[in-house]
Amino acid sequence: MLKRHARAACTALAAAGLLLAGTGGATADSAPAAPSAAATLRTADAPPELLAAMQRDLGLTPTQARARLAHEAEAGATAARLRDRLGPAFAGAWVDGADAGTLTVATTRAADTAAIRATGARAELVTRALADLDADRAALDRAAGPATPVRYVDPRSNTLVVEETEAGAAAALLAATGTDAARVTVVRTAEAPRPLYDLRGGDAYYMNGSGRCSVGFPVTKGSTNGFATAGHCGRAGTTTSGFNQVAQGSFQASVFPGNDMAWVAANTQWTATPYVKGGGANVQVTGSVLQPVGASVCRSGSTTGWHCGTIQQHSTSVTYPEGTISGVTRTTVCAEPGDSGGSYISGSQAQGVTSGGSGNCSSGGTTFFQPLNPILSAYGLTLKVSGSDPGPGPGPGEPEPGGTWKAGTVYAAGATVTHGGATYRCIQGHQAQTGWEPPNVPALWQRV
Repeated sequence: MLKRHARAACTALAAAGLLLAGTGGATADSAPAAPSAAATLRTADAPPELLAAMQRDLGLTPTQARARLAHEAEAGATAARLRDRLGPAFAGAWVDGADAGTLTVATTRAADTAAIRATGARAELVTRALADLDADRAALDRAAGPATPVRYVDPRSNTLVVEETEAGAAAALLAATGTDAARVTVVRTAEAPRPLYDLRGGDAYYMNGSGRCSVGFPVTKGSTNGFATAGHCGRAGTTTSGFNQVAQGSFQASVFPGNDMAWVAANTQWTATPYVKGGGANVQVTGSVLQPVGASVCRSGSTTGWHCGTIQQHSTSVTYPEGTISGVTRTTVCAEPGDSGGSYISGSQAQGVTSGGSGNCSSGGTTFFQPLNPILSAYGLTLKVSGSDPGPGPGPGEPEPGGTWKAGTVYAAGATVTHGGATYRCIQGHQAQTGWEPPNVPALWQRV
């Protein structure tokens, strides 16, 4: 946790992948093919500033940066479909390569490997299902302390990783919880995460006239403008002022520890915009589809600005001195005090808000973000987005399709809705918006 008070300053990118979404062409007798995942997430519209940051921080060429965004979008959709198909045998997925051109999907069931390969993905047969390792992690969370600050499932090694700051701390935790040591990889670390204390994503704001944090993502709730940010930055009732020290608003709700989420309602002087402060220009936000392990991600914060890295693990648990938070995402992006609460974005897809980390932007570091979709869902917020395509809609005299799907709702993977007389299952978590009706976005919905 990187807390920045008045004198100590408190501190995204690619939605892409491979295969399976919207292939094939239309004939005179068929409907047009549904858009690919890359088209749905508009990876071709990535701004130059975002591409430049990817090139700088990930060592990519311009061609690789553009290809990576498209590949990551398709890989996310393919992995989501396979996760739905494999059910309890699913053991994780990740992308590799400079342009994220290789998607690997792991399973505990040998019979699944042919179906995985049929999508163009690489299949890996392992012994432990993702759900089982997640259950082990949850058990460790209840007993973990500052000496074992980080715990996560690593799909590449098919183990539960426990980081320890003191020799023997992980072994003691495993013994206390009865966890099988054969399922665990212990990593020694000299650094302990701490919150990154301190209406455009990445801009500074000040709490009660002293501490500083960063805006996560502008949102609306009814007619009220505001923004999502980290819970450790303030409690309900904490007042805020903007980057210009003008009165801004107040925290309406906050959770920390447990999660690291909050939202601030702004006064009428402030208007939510669909932008994150990039490396010299605004980056547009068009949705909130969470990207897979290995995908590129960029962060905007008021201390260190714009930096990129990759997603290492989802559903990570971190124990700060103040307590444990669960469900955060671990990344290779650097951050420093004051960047807390700021935006993580992949391509144009909002990912989450900065929670904490270790290291800095001179020597490098590890950071964690609180995913955004749970914040939107918990507080009934609507992410401010740009470029929404309403689609053609019903023809003259045709009825509205009807069903339970509703724009503005946050859908988690596995949720089911009806639309136009059909049932669909969500395969990638996101906040629904006009133009993203289930039949239009096979990257997000699977008909059942």
